[in-house]
Amino acid sequence: MINKTINEFLTNTLPNLKLAVIGDIMVDRYVFGDVSRISPEAPVPVNRVSKVKEVLGGAGNVASNLANLDCKVYLGGVAGKDAHGTMLESLLQADHIDTTGIQYVESRETITKMRILGDRQQMMRLDFETLSPLSLDEEVNLLTWLTNLCEQGIDGIVVSDYGKGVCTPSLLEKLFILAKKYNIRTIVDPKGNDWSKYAGATCITPNVKELGECVGRVLENEDAVIVQAAKDVLESIDLEYIIATRSAKGITVVSKDGRTWHNPATQQEVFDVSGAGDTVVAMMLTCLAGGLSLRLALHIANSAAGVVVAKVGTYPIHRAELLEVWKTLQEQVVQKDLYDIHEMETLVRHWQNNGETVVFTNGCFDILHRGHITYLQEAAQLGDHLIIGLNSDGSVRRLKGETRPIVSERDRAALLSALGCIDGVVLFEEDTPAELLSVLRPNILVKGGDYKVEDVIGRESVDSVEILSFKEGYSTSDIVQRIATMAKEGKL
Repeated sequence: MINKTINEFLTNTLPNLKLAVIGDIMVDRYVFGDVSRISPEAPVPVNRVSKVKEVLGGAGNVASNLANLDCKVYLGGVAGKDAHGTMLESLLQADHIDTTGIQYVESRETITKMRILGDRQQMMRLDFETLSPLSLDEEVNLLTWLTNLCEQGIDGIVVSDYGKGVCTPSLLEKLFILAKKYNIRTIVDPKGNDWSKYAGATCITPNVKELGECVGRVLENEDAVIVQAAKDVLESIDLEYIIATRSAKGITVVSKDGRTWHNPATQQEVFDVSGAGDTVVAMMLTCLAGGLSLRLALHIANSAAGVVVAKVGTYPIHRAELLEVWKTLQEQVVQKDLYDIHEMETLVRHWQNNGETVVFTNGCFDILHRGHITYLQEAAQLGDHLIIGLNSDGSVRRLKGETRPIVSERDRAALLSALGCIDGVVLFEEDTPAELLSVLRPNILVKGGDYKVEDVIGRESVDSVEILSFKEGYSTSDIVQRIATMAKEGKL
């Protein structure tokens, strides 16, 4: 079940992950105060300072997110031998982040961003930085450090590029070759409009503006526009996934093979989006490294982002907070292996009232095979939730004969529910799902095969009907026949 899988991930998997972060490390300093008057010296507000706070920024914030999820984190980059560098080391130690990959250099200045806030609103930002690309020695030292980690065994690598000089094409080319050699997943938070240097990464996490800069056009924040832009990038750059963060519209993932997933943002009051992208990067990598599907990873990443945008300033998500968020979501909607018609009707209305699209398809799904999986994944891409109307054992027997089903209705339901693309399964006793559809009234009805829309039973109960082709060479009946033939020939 989906909730059990996520609970196990949050409870047991996260604390055992070993992850490396490499990129531009910064200190974020926040000056808090209140504004009640204008300066007599110039037409500017006077901010009466009440508190000053320093936190990790840039690649440091990604590392902090991972560390507060209780992962073992190794951070690599460069910083200056200055007061801000001392502050940086202190912050990293407080989060128990391994700093053996950080080179403190006399000639460098530790990058620091100072944000001035009055009454919780950002008034100004001051940047302290002197930018220069990695020297040859610095690159060699970083690669040696990373190679040693790969040999010891790590689960993932984050590249956090803020365009400050660490993520050079030379370094990244060698990094991605190294990661592939050791079969380690990599995720990139990109910068700039030339993404060719990220070729070889597992996935990349641009926002809408960054994605538009890469394809050379301003993008409307609409599903079809974002998906097409992502596909354009994937055609020219060797990446497995693009994970586009879309502010209030959530996250969209597009894979190299053309599959797409959309996940709407959680409804939260937004105080500050600083560091929210770092949180998504951290969560997506941990989920993928921990073996979760992209669909589940999106749920968790959106939940985490919803927590951090409700905070003021750069804020790392904590594992305890995620557990609490997920507990709340479970109490709202708990997925089961099998729903009755009234439970499923309640669930469908809940989703539709939230403006989400519900997709329905039906079938026997006796002996689940690759053709079924491909068909269901394609169906799931048509909306936000996919539900299955499953023929009962009696219904299958009438349709397929007395020897069917091979697998019982309870077991077929459990197998389907275990698939990440399915949000619920409901049984129906009739030979067709017409009565079931008249109650559930989903948005989209999907059929597989050579149907004509006007011939599809139950079409009057939905907004639209989609016909998908079945994958050639896969059939439960053929599998059953092959088994019977082998048994007859004594080959079993």
